[in-house]
Amino acid sequence: MNARGGSSSNIRASCAAPASFSGVNVLGLSAYYHDSAACLLKDGEIIAAAQEERFSRKKADASFPASAVRYCLEEGGIRPSDLDYVGFYDKPFLKFERILMTHLRIAPRGLGNFIRAMPSWIREKLFTPHEIQEKLGYAGEVLFAEHHESHAASAFYPSPFEEAAVLTLDGVGEWATASWGVGSGSELDLLEEIRFPHSLGLLYSAFTYFTGFRVNFGEYKVMGLAPYGEPRYVDVILENLVELVEDGSFRLNLDYFAFLTRDRMTSPKFDRLFDGPPRTPESPITQREMDIARSIQVVVEEILLRQARYVHRKTGLRKLCLAGGVALNCVANGRLLREGPFEDVWIQPAAGDAGGALGVAQLIHHRVLGHPRSPRSNDQMRGSFLGPAYGDQQIGAVLEAKRARATRVSDEELPEIVADLLAAEKVVGFFQGRMEFGPRSLGARSILGDPRSPQMQRVLNLKIKFRESFRPFAPAVLREHAGEYFELDHASPYMLLVAPVVAKRRVEPSEEASSLSGIELLNVPKSDIPAVTHVDYSARVQTVEADTNPLFHALLREFERKTGCAVLVNTSFNVRGEPIVCSPEDAWRCFMRTHMDYLVLGNWILDKRDQPEPDEELRPEPVDLD
Repeated sequence: MNARGGSSSNIRASCAAPASFSGVNVLGLSAYYHDSAACLLKDGEIIAAAQEERFSRKKADASFPASAVRYCLEEGGIRPSDLDYVGFYDKPFLKFERILMTHLRIAPRGLGNFIRAMPSWIREKLFTPHEIQEKLGYAGEVLFAEHHESHAASAFYPSPFEEAAVLTLDGVGEWATASWGVGSGSELDLLEEIRFPHSLGLLYSAFTYFTGFRVNFGEYKVMGLAPYGEPRYVDVILENLVELVEDGSFRLNLDYFAFLTRDRMTSPKFDRLFDGPPRTPESPITQREMDIARSIQVVVEEILLRQARYVHRKTGLRKLCLAGGVALNCVANGRLLREGPFEDVWIQPAAGDAGGALGVAQLIHHRVLGHPRSPRSNDQMRGSFLGPAYGDQQIGAVLEAKRARATRVSDEELPEIVADLLAAEKVVGFFQGRMEFGPRSLGARSILGDPRSPQMQRVLNLKIKFRESFRPFAPAVLREHAGEYFELDHASPYMLLVAPVVAKRRVEPSEEASSLSGIELLNVPKSDIPAVTHVDYSARVQTVEADTNPLFHALLREFERKTGCAVLVNTSFNVRGEPIVCSPEDAWRCFMRTHMDYLVLGNWILDKRDQPEPDEELRPEPVDLD
């Protein structure tokens, strides 16, 4: 990677540390770009963390995380006046410097982009310290970390490693688009970085745009589409778009990109390179888009592997921590774990900008306060169940207000009853305990199904999620049985690793199916758990352990006892275009708006057939699966 000097930050031991660490409250914030979030540390423990979108119901909400802050303070039992430190996950003035210098360098091109960007800067971003103090009712100093420092801190400090290399990759922070460094004990130093406009995240987003998906929202769709295609554009990308060096550093050929000057990602030269203009959103997906998706996925994986090998050579360390939006590419992560030089890899479950709130809070705790660090055998993320929980009375009040018909069961009865429903191929909304922090549903705000059903993927995509039919679903598997289903000897609690399905479970295609290609492969069973097996025999695996999620583990164990299968389909509890549900009311609305069969809210079980006729806005559209 290109050395551009280490990062500097005012998150340093420049503030006098208190005589005692007892009772120190630190609030971390991310805001104003996408995935705003808040995180509260108390004496170094992660008390609460949540994204603003879950409360506002605006996907990837970028506004000040007022509701997330309110939740975190309530969970910690404190008021704003009890906060000792507040941190912000990046440096607005450095980011503004980058925007200003970039536009001055390319002027007069890009003037429209610059004019469109200015109102939000003049209104709030340039006044972030004042905005935070005013909106919080907080009179103390606001500390700022650099964007990639926050990512790195979110990766290393909560990890189970005493010492590790750290690699961060995303679109862009202030200037950095990727960085690497070393964490040891409570020390964390970033040593090299790649700078804007050369960005792996922006490269992938350009292909997200070109294949007809929304930038910052649809990158995972490109990843899901890739296995349907052939990598026929890899050489085109490497010969024209990306100058790739052995150490994983690279330069983009900006002649093919338009994000510096226009409100689009690619230029007309890009169109000519890939056989036509970008796909129109919502139009049919063709083999071209599948091949483009496969090709850019191959390139991203190659860049990540080269960077990891370089960092390993430079540090000599055996373990690696990852964060930044690119670290959510679970296919690349799986290859890194299987083929990379590191013995172990830990990935921050909220790897995107939301995790920056956690990272800056950790930097304050360890760097400003000088607090020592005590790694745990798993990690410090508490399974990522850091959001709000709702008690029996709160759920009951919602059900009463909705005139819902529900049956309450005991803790002991719940796993067996739900396992019976799933074994009968019913689709179940599962709402339990504290909400997940990060983009994945991990059994607290999940929609569950039977992975053995050949129809389950289509049912979930068309009747529940209302999304593209090509997209795969993830398996949740008992950790102790994971090796019986997947080529994975590593825990994957946060659904951030893709692994192949073991050979003995695969189904060889028929002679007729062998001649199919692309999207034609969608409905060809690939294994004895077809609902969670992608067309390339892969799966995005979540391993479930009793100590971090005892109820979900008990449900999986009961399903395995009844069916012999230790796997469930686990997808996020939401419909296309909406955030994952947060509250019982959110769950009720999603349940009534879809063709979900059952809803389990805590100990309450609702059968869709028993519910009162919904209002027009909640009535799901009829769907024909034939």
